[in-house]
Amino acid sequence: MTQAKHQAGFVNIIGKPNVGKSTLMNILVGERLSIISSKAQTTRHRILGLTNSENYQIVFSDTPGMLKPQYELHKNMMSFVNISLEDADVILFVTDLYETDEEIEEVIEKINNSGIPVILVINKIDLAKEGQLETVTEYWTSRIKSSVVIPISAGEKFNTDKIMQEILERLPEHPAFYDKEELTDRSERFFASEIIREKIFNNYKKEIPYSSEVNIEEFYVKNKIIRIRATIYVERDSQKGIIIGDKGKAIKKVGMEAREELEKFFGKQVFLETFVKVEADWRKNKLKLKKFGYDPT
Repeated sequence: MTQAKHQAGFVNIIGKPNVGKSTLMNILVGERLSIISSKAQTTRHRILGLTNSENYQIVFSDTPGMLKPQYELHKNMMSFVNISLEDADVILFVTDLYETDEEIEEVIEKINNSGIPVILVINKIDLAKEGQLETVTEYWTSRIKSSVVIPISAGEKFNTDKIMQEILERLPEHPAFYDKEELTDRSERFFASEIIREKIFNNYKKEIPYSSEVNIEEFYVKNKIIRIRATIYVERDSQKGIIIGDKGKAIKKVGMEAREELEKFFGKQVFLETFVKVEADWRKNKLKLKKFGYDPT
């Protein structure tokens, strides 16, 4: 009796900031693993999400948006992108109706020279004006060597099924890389910090979200309650005051929203404590970045 073939491989999602990579990742995995914000540069780490069936395992990888680095943090984020180009079996290059290849020409050249199958995904087509999709498609197909172009609306979940079909046509035969019961390679602490960071992105303006980092000091599970103690780090004393807000109102709002999201995510009651500390210029310091888990090599 012939054994049924099993496919497995790494499908890495790459693109500029704010084109909808994280929304798409969550749709394809079927779980909310990547945090989402209307602000660019929300994703800072490479996050793996697994889609399993009897005959295949797809290891999706959501990467930070491609950008021209201005800080050590940006360099670190871009190194996650470069690593994802090295181990990909399939690349999902995600763009939208508004982005160009400006500032990412070098990465595009690497993609085109990699020999890895590329699926070009054009997002936000629900916003397209007459003739705009055709123009955008022509632009990107002249720059990216892709085997197929898929126009989608991740927000509306339109045409995303087509992506799965195209991936499976290109996925190599291979045993599963991870236990089929697993959903991601990341820890519960990591997702707790990401959920809190998402609420910071959604509640503060200007430089505050980009200057903030969240560290989970304590994650303790007992029966049906999770106790979490989190520290929000900022770069300056003035930012600490903004995070806390008048009479602590701002940090209280972040804590309430984060706790609600954490309870949905973990399916348990959550007791959350948040503190704010200053870690001067952490985005520019390699040792401080390593302390916060930015160490892709």
